[in-house]
Parts: sequence; structure tokens; C-alpha cells
Amino acid sequence: MIVATVKLSDLTKAYGKTEVLHGINLDVEDGEFVVLVGPSGCGKSTTLRMLAGLEEITSGEVSIGDRVVNNLEPKERNIAMVFQNYAIYPHMSVRKNIGFGLHTSKMSKPEKEKRIDEVAAILSMTDLLERKPSQLSGGQRQRVAIGRAMVRNPAVFLFDEPLSNLDAQLRTQMRLEIKKLHQRVGTTIIFVTHDQVEAMTLADRIVIMKDGHIQQVGTPSEVFQKPKNMFVAQFIGAPSMNMLTATVTGNNAKLDAGPTIELPKAPGVKDVTIGIRPSELTTAKDGQTPTMEGIVSLVEPLGTETLLYLDVGGIEVIASAPGRVHPQPGDKIKLYADPEEIHVFDSATQETIA
Repeated sequence: MIVATVKLSDLTKAYGKTEVLHGINLDVEDGEFVVLVGPSGCGKSTTLRMLAGLEEITSGEVSIGDRVVNNLEPKERNIAMVFQNYAIYPHMSVRKNIGFGLHTSKMSKPEKEKRIDEVAAILSMTDLLERKPSQLSGGQRQRVAIGRAMVRNPAVFLFDEPLSNLDAQLRTQMRLEIKKLHQRVGTTIIFVTHDQVEAMTLADRIVIMKDGHIQQVGTPSEVFQKPKNMFVAQFIGAPSMNMLTATVTGNNAKLDAGPTIELPKAPGVKDVTIGIRPSELTTAKDGQTPTMEGIVSLVEPLGTETLLYLDVGGIEVIASAPGRVHPQPGDKIKLYADPEEIHVFDSATQETIA
């Protein structure tokens, strides 16, 4: 497979006087798996469509490899796109659907058949080549759509929310298959989703977007452990990070919810927001100085762990407890968070305080 770099430089998109993308800058390395993620309307699909040539660029530059492709038709960009709806032909067999990607190719018929067989083998679909789409599961139909894109041997794969139409179990299965596919073929992939779990499990790097701006670019562990601002901190991770407003005196942050938390160092501003992930806020063990206390209002058993919804000074806080033994609604419990796992944000700018 061919690999290629992708570069977006000061990319903007406007509909009339309304600008929806505001200067997107992004470099994607050869063979990298990059996921654009964000809420609906953040501009991720628009960015992908501009890269594909399906949406006109208002200003800025798109480069694939060493070519600026702004004025090239989609078919001239050496990309292949997989959409949310599979867009496969119901009257054609799997073989013909996959082969349709070679419709305009100058390859001989034997070469085309060989290429179809190669792609079918990679996707574990050799035994399904003579079936019609109506005889396939949702996951198999999505693999046909991926196969039709692969057969052209593109420089870049573009995926626009390809798993949205699948049920939860199939989504998990297809996530694994797409990840394995990337490991096998090494092609550059740019993948759009609104699902942060998909982003975390698939990506080499994640691009988090909001309102037409890039908020942060980083590896899954970087955006999870070191979010740049409150939006990233709450968007990445499920359940969302607890956010508690506080007033600082020296190294102490007095939460509006009541308790005072000692911080590793003085943050330098008076009004802060303390962020603690539910996975890091646990029932206090003997010998640990509690971070806060709360009354359990709801218990959500998940098997290996249990989520606890608590009232802490009139504010709902989510914590975690072991899966087997856990508190019950109405219990008053003490909670602990490692000070090194507490995030501090400037309440005015919503930016992380290092």
C-alpha cells in the first residue's frame, strides 16, 4: 500500500457570511491513524469533505503527499472514502461491489480479479464473495464498503462516522477490525467520529474539535491525562470529569461544595475549577486522608467497578467503588483522590493551569 502525508494549512470554510471552520492547521504523518472527534456541528465532517474534494475550500491549503490538491477533483486526489451509510449496490455480489472500485482502472481483468481476491483475504471475506448484500450482516456490509475503498490502493483512507449505523456489539467488533486492518496495511487513515471511545481506541493521535476550532491534538493518553482545557477534559473520558468550582488561598482550594482540597502547588489565580475523574475519586481506604465526603444518591453496578452518584454539598459528584462490595443509596461515605490526579483550571479562561 502507498502511504502519504496530509497537511491542512489555515483551512477555513464559510457559508455566505457565516464561517464554520476557523483556520484549521494539521499535519498527518505517513501511515498515521488520526481521528477527528467532537460534538455535532464542530466541523469535523466538513474538514474531511474538504480534504476529499467534496466540499469547496473557502481559504487555506490542502496537501496530500507533495501535491497541493485544492483544485483537483476527488478522483485525482488518490484518496478513498468510507461513509456512514455503506453505499453498496444491493443487486451486485460482494465480488462485484468490491471490484466496482476498479471500474475506471486500466488493469486487465485477471489483475482486477487478483486484486479483489487479495482485499477479500485481508478482510476475511473470501467465502462471502458470491453473496448479495441482503445475505450479509451489518458488519459484513461495512467490510464490503471498506473493501471497495481498499481495492484502489489509495494513498489515504477517509472514514466519515462509518460505525454509526451498527449496534454496540458490532461497533466494538468493527473497531477491532479497522485497527487490525491499519496495522496490516499501514495506510494513512483519517477517521471522523463523535464517539470519544472510538477515538481513544483507534487513534495514534486524536484531534479534538469544537465550534470550528481545534482544541487539542495528542495521543489518547496525552488528551486523557493532560487535557489543555475544560472542554477537552470533560469531552474525553466516560463518565465525564467532575468539575467543582473553588476559591484558592495559597495551596488550598476551598470548594463551593464545602470541603477544602490541598493542591500540590499554588495555582496563581484565585478562582479555579477543580477537575477529578470518577475513576480517580474512590472510596477512601484506611490511612488515606479523605478528599471529600458525600451521601450516595444512586448506585450503578458495571461488573468490575461500580459508579457512585453522590451529593457533595448540594452538587452531584461521580465516584467509583469496587464492583463486588459497594455502598448503598443513603450511605454517607468518604472519598479520596490522589493529589497528583487532580486537575486545576482557571475558571475565567477555562484553560489548564500547569
